[in-house]
Amino acid sequence: MTQTKSIVVERLITHSAEKIWRALTVPELVAEWLMQNDFAAEEGHRFTFRAAPVPGWSGVTNCVVLKVEAPRLLAYSWGDGSESDSGLKTLVTWSLTPEGAATRVRMEHSGFRPADERGYVGMGSSWPRILERLEQVAGRQG
Repeated sequence: MTQTKSIVVERLITHSAEKIWRALTVPELVAEWLMQNDFAAEEGHRFTFRAAPVPGWSGVTNCVVLKVEAPRLLAYSWGDGSESDSGLKTLVTWSLTPEGAATRVRMEHSGFRPADERGYVGMGSSWPRILERLEQVAGRQG
């Protein structure tokens, strides 16, 4: 059995879980902090994230929504193995936990194999900045 690694980023965000949930699940808002997409918060929904291709990655990430428990848990597959040279197939799980007037946001991107090291390093440095943008988008919600 292959050993896998995970990226975990946790951040206390001074917005309600409902505002953050909206930023996590409304496609136009997701596009502001992550990538263009055709996301729907429905278990079993197949969607893609789209960005400019880079060496080793087609610019498309094929995903499937695996779990939706609004407004506290969202999980989706990240990649089906066809979009990158490494055959990346991982899992992204978002957990939202209210703490007073704020919300603890925990993002875990799991399942990186040794062959996925380049993606692990790249995403490991990207996710903290992505969560900063998520916080900014959530803060603009009425």
